[in-house]
Amino acid sequence: MMIVLDIKTKIGIYSLKSKSCIFLTMLLTCSMVKIMGILNLTPDSFFEPSRHNYKILDSGADIIDIGAVSTRPGAADVTMEEEWARLEPVLTRLSQTGSREISVDTTRAEIVRRTYSVIGNFIVNDISAGEDDPQMLETVGRLGLPYIAMHKRGNPRTMDGLNTYTDIVEDLIAYFTAFAEKAEKAGIKDWILDPGFGFAKDREQNLTLLRNLERFKIFGRPILIGIADKRFTEGRTEDYHLEGLQHGADILRVHDVEKAKETIRKYKES
Repeated sequence: MMIVLDIKTKIGIYSLKSKSCIFLTMLLTCSMVKIMGILNLTPDSFFEPSRHNYKILDSGADIIDIGAVSTRPGAADVTMEEEWARLEPVLTRLSQTGSREISVDTTRAEIVRRTYSVIGNFIVNDISAGEDDPQMLETVGRLGLPYIAMHKRGNPRTMDGLNTYTDIVEDLIAYFTAFAEKAEKAGIKDWILDPGFGFAKDREQNLTLLRNLERFKIFGRPILIGIADKRFTEGRTEDYHLEGLQHGADILRVHDVEKAKETIRKYKES
């Protein structure tokens, strides 16, 4: 009940009646960097201030990314019904008010179907790139939704031990080459590439990816980086945001929108 009250008083003018396809087309054809603000509907996300942070809705972020399952290292599984119980009241309330570009962070095709039935078009943000649910890619393609494909290995309890690569950049290029073929087969036309910083990668691997983002431009897709407040940044999120922008990042997934705006301003002036 408290969550519903918070939603009613804090959501303001925003909605999930998004223009996702138009938005992604614009992103692909212009050089403007976009900010994705994080709203976690979880009790245990690794960055505590992001939990139920409805103020992010008033932050001026270009996209609001809503997630109801924690993926921090060691996090426990959450049932689909629990995930939906966290999401549904927020989605319902947002669908009744104004307009805002929204992504929903989920690995489950059924959550995508339920979300679409409530709000229409939105961006699907899938940390498993369709690997955790065999129905995911077909569902996204059938509904015609934009999609964020992220690289990971294992789950939150095993991923830290699955970071052996031949060449981290070449291995991920091969991964996304295979994904691009699967996306085309599923009818997914618009997708965003997320290298998956912090997911089955150690600090040096994360930094190597960040400093080689331009190599992923071969896919012709927007590149999203989600590095805010992660362990490898050692408290220097904005320094690494700036470095990511210098190497080709198109979307910053962040906890602090104002700081990200300032970083983008510095980047444009440099």
